[in-house]
Amino acid sequence: MTKPFVRPATIDDMAQVQAIYAHHVMNGSGSFEIEPPDLAEMQRRLAEVQKRNLPFLVAETEGRVAGYAYANLYRTREAYRFTCEDSVYIDPACHKRGLGHALLEALIVDAGARGFKQMVAVIGGSDNSGSIRLHEKHGFARVGLLPKVGFKFDRWHDSVLMQKSL
Repeated sequence: MTKPFVRPATIDDMAQVQAIYAHHVMNGSGSFEIEPPDLAEMQRRLAEVQKRNLPFLVAETEGRVAGYAYANLYRTREAYRFTCEDSVYIDPACHKRGLGHALLEALIVDAGARGFKQMVAVIGGSDNSGSIRLHEKHGFARVGLLPKVGFKFDRWHDSVLMQKSL
């Protein structure tokens, strides 16, 4: 696999982004959504992130989108305006190839350049070791655990809270 090319997402990327996310919604606890959003909803989310002057990135490899990451507001109240929350999703066929690292690194740099001071990760499932390790390797500290706050796949899931100063 060639080195990923990380770039800003476009509307044309959203069908591939939607397919990646749909897989994670249907098969994992990283997202607490139960039904995958359709293409129109994913396009709306891209527009919302861009309107807020936040980064939405894709990793391209071998001519296709193999992963994506974006930052969104952690909370919408004014006092949180310098804090964002990250999301990173990788095509399951491309795991363990450095895409998550490339995306998260670029997202951290981009969010910091836009004036954000803190980045928060809200990780679905305390058993989501891949995401927890990814964030630890990029300097995030574990700052909290919300036990059994999501119910999916007929069982309860925790949320792990991690944070990094930008």
